[in-house]
Amino acid sequence: MSRSVTAGIVVAFIATAIVAILVLIFLLTNRAASTHADLTATAAMVSQSGDAMGTVTFQQQGDVVVVALDLIGFPTGGHAVAVHAVGSCSPDFAAAGDHFEAEPSRIGFVHPNWKRNGVHGDHGGDLPNVYAHADGSARADFATDGFTLLLGHDHSIFDADGSSIVIHELPQDYGVAEGDTGARVACGIIDRN
Repeated sequence: MSRSVTAGIVVAFIATAIVAILVLIFLLTNRAASTHADLTATAAMVSQSGDAMGTVTFQQQGDVVVVALDLIGFPTGGHAVAVHAVGSCSPDFAAAGDHFEAEPSRIGFVHPNWKRNGVHGDHGGDLPNVYAHADGSARADFATDGFTLLLGHDHSIFDADGSSIVIHELPQDYGVAEGDTGARVACGIIDRN
């Protein structure tokens, strides 16, 4: 065989191997992304008196969870929202426990250590405030990496006692200390779909 034919075969072989590797990476990446996109959860929100107050849905999207709130019956204005450590709202909303956190952590979005890390952990249950209109409705969508729907992870909200989501009477100020967010006005147990 001539040298140019041999070189051509080698180049073709290398190009084929590169294309095969890229196709494999594409298939594995899309498989993982579609698997995560299939992970969803829902919480039916209720008031202290048991009235329906809307729903909160959760969808895993890669490394983040998209949280969508569709609420009714809230007083006009801002309300703090947080995932809590226990999947219970009964007999009263105190049963939901404290905010979800994968390990002891520091509270507040503005705290430099709020994001997950190996030193200080996170207060992963902290979510942005939601604002209700004059008719009592509120709609919000946001993403968080403070927790996951994936089972078996150290920051999964589906641990042994589950998790719930609680909406408070007042908004949080996003500070480094836990502020007064008033009474817990709505609670929902987070259930995998």
